[in-house]
Amino acid sequence: MTAANATTAVNQQDTESTLRAAYGEETTTTVEVSMIEPVREHDPEPASSPGTVECFVEIPKGSRNEYEYDARLGAIKLDRFVSASVVYPTDYGFIPETLSLDGDALDALVCVSEPTFPGCIVFARPIALLDMADEHGIDPHVLCVAVADPGWSQLERLEDLPALLTAEIEHFFAIYKDLDPNRHSSVSGWHGREAALREIDESRSRYLAARDVR
Repeated sequence: MTAANATTAVNQQDTESTLRAAYGEETTTTVEVSMIEPVREHDPEPASSPGTVECFVEIPKGSRNEYEYDARLGAIKLDRFVSASVVYPTDYGFIPETLSLDGDALDALVCVSEPTFPGCIVFARPIALLDMADEHGIDPHVLCVAVADPGWSQLERLEDLPALLTAEIEHFFAIYKDLDPNRHSSVSGWHGREAALREIDESRSRYLAARDVR
């Protein structure tokens, strides 16, 4: 029975009960309840066209809270607060099943029109690579655009990005650790799509090699 039919049945029974009561007849009211479970239709395999990657978002755009996925906890935790008076210019996270040169998964910056949330999976197209280093060593960041966001999905190359955005990203990562004791970062510049894809391939190979050793 649909929700509309269930409502009609209840209304009819309410009317009969009113009439019976008016003529002094005993009434017994039966209410039929329709349990309708919501159904969310989805593509069983949303994963992407060639040239896109799966990004795990840890920190939404505009945040000063730095969230981090903790494999031991199997959850996202608050790792620290950005002491400098700046916010993340894009969503930030990592590409699963990769291993960067600093011992962590390969970092990913994801351009989106609105911030997502920690733990969100975003299918994205890598279009640039930002060369960086911090207190842990070489730390490249892959810049991607969300393929489900029409405001960004048409971008294919580093040159397609707004110049102000690339400058903002460089500035953020050059200074965001300045007020933190024993932490530092430096930015060396941008590389194009091919460099980004090459870094992803090398990080995946590094991950598989490390997994086989275990």
